[in-house]
Amino acid sequence: MDIGSLLGIIVGFGMLLLAFFEEGGSPGALLSVTSIMIVFGGTIGAVVLSFPVKTLKKVPDSFKKVFITKKSSIPDLIIYFKEVSTLTRRNGLLSLEGELGKEEVDQFIKDGLQMVADGFEPDLIKDILETKIQGMIDKNKEGIHIFDAAGGFSPTMGIIGTVMGLVNVLSNLADPESLGPKIATAFIATLYGVAFANLLWLPIGSRLKALNEQDVLEKEVMLQGILMIQNGVNPNSIVAKLSSFVEEGMEDESKKEVE
Repeated sequence: MDIGSLLGIIVGFGMLLLAFFEEGGSPGALLSVTSIMIVFGGTIGAVVLSFPVKTLKKVPDSFKKVFITKKSSIPDLIIYFKEVSTLTRRNGLLSLEGELGKEEVDQFIKDGLQMVADGFEPDLIKDILETKIQGMIDKNKEGIHIFDAAGGFSPTMGIIGTVMGLVNVLSNLADPESLGPKIATAFIATLYGVAFANLLWLPIGSRLKALNEQDVLEKEVMLQGILMIQNGVNPNSIVAKLSSFVEEGMEDESKKEVE
């Protein structure tokens, strides 16, 4: 589990509650069933209306991604392509057939090496693999768009809930002493909407964007590695080229692993 994601949620909501209680607020003042119904029910309804069922089914998987620790595989990829380069320069491109049956090898790499072994033109291989990368990007963006949309709808639903609460308050002014508590309750809906948008939905969308960028970078490394294997680039040149994709701070560690 990614402790950072869980810690971010706990700290965000925790500090919000702590500040509220520090100012003398009570737990009961933050609870409003009608506000929950309006904000969460309205947000869910708007999201469901905005996206097809096929896309909505991906929400659980997208949500789980946020809490799963994903370490960059680029250093391992550099080592892998160095080894494959050594193999092919010694035994020829037909030796790639042995790599295709390994379960631990990414399917993207297998597809690329299969095309290399079959004698596909470099430009065609690049075009096919770039199309696969774009397909992955489009697929990942579907989950991102859902959480971004929820982050946009949630505050609006909170405002709607507050307006509805104020309408009820203003329609019954017979008891002036109860106006304060009723108005406070009405504004709870806005609090729910804004808080969940900025502490949960939008941060999840941003997290998914970062994970998508990491996936794309790894696929780019795979693509470059495959093309260099086809061109017969020597192992050290492959390491030098692929190391340029490694983030600053990871480069020294990556070089040590390769050596």
